[in-house]
Amino acid sequence: MEETKTTGKFYYSIGEVADMFGVNTSMIRYWEKEFDVLRPRKNKKGNRLFTERDVRYVHVIYHLLKVKGYTLAGAKLALKEKFSDYEERIIMLETLENTRNFLLDLDKTLAEKGKAIKA
Repeated sequence: MEETKTTGKFYYSIGEVADMFGVNTSMIRYWEKEFDVLRPRKNKKGNRLFTERDVRYVHVIYHLLKVKGYTLAGAKLALKEKFSDYEERIIMLETLENTRNFLLDLDKTLAEKGKAIKA
């Protein structure tokens, strides 16, 4: 699942991040070990706390591995060479998805108001 639904929270749990991408929490932990860029904070209990930036890293990693079909080595190399390009694309995709959802909600609201006026 490529769509992220962030809520403006400061931190996300590993379960929330895994749900955003439709993967297991073990996959997120594995990616954390494999990719140096992914380093979420940990609280006193050792629970991972992912920031918006961390979620973006996960999104890029997910996109490279699951969508583009890169190997781990290929994804690591791509991140080292062109992370900012991939990050820009992900931000653009998120913006487009948010705009689409807003427009669909607006269309639904206007349709409901139109029905109410006709009645």
